[in-house]
Amino acid sequence: MKMKLKTLSSLKKRVKKTATGKFIHAHSGTSHNNSAKTSRRKRLLHRPAVADETKVKALKRLLPY
Repeated sequence: MKMKLKTLSSLKKRVKKTATGKFIHAHSGTSHNNSAKTSRRKRLLHRPAVADETKVKALKRLLPY
């Protein structure tokens, strides 16, 4: 009998899987030292980001369902 895979609990809240299989996450660098950043940069950091293709294999293993 095959063992069930467990989801990494810390990633449940941080990453979402789209219907097409891509992984969406929030940008980092938005919590402090914002006075040094431009308005445009801060605004763009609040948009969701698609995970890099180099991380997709690991994310599929950590978020199987």
